[in-house]
Amino acid sequence: NSAGLGLAARTVDKTGEPLDLEKFAFIIKVNLVGSFNMLSQAAAAMGKTEPMDADGTRGSIVNLASVAAFDGQIGQPAYAASKGGVASLTLPAARELARAGVRG
Repeated sequence: NSAGLGLAARTVDKTGEPLDLEKFAFIIKVNLVGSFNMLSQAAAAMGKTEPMDADGTRGSIVNLASVAAFDGQIGQPAYAASKGGVASLTLPAARELARAGVRG
């Protein structure tokens, strides 16, 4: 699960204009909302399958973020925020999905 659309744009550009909110939101929608959608859809389907072993394992979902989640660079506010969101959603989602035998 690795949406990774980027946008090289500063929060406020050199002419004093703010980053277009629609562009920022688009990156969040693709990278974060898209990753969550894929995660939830896959987990729902996996949870309906027969377990693969006696422990009830039904598979794993791997989310990819980026070092930008923790150390974003100039011009990466949208990308870094989206990847920070992916990193932040992964642990609680994994905790929730454990009961269905889906590892995150």
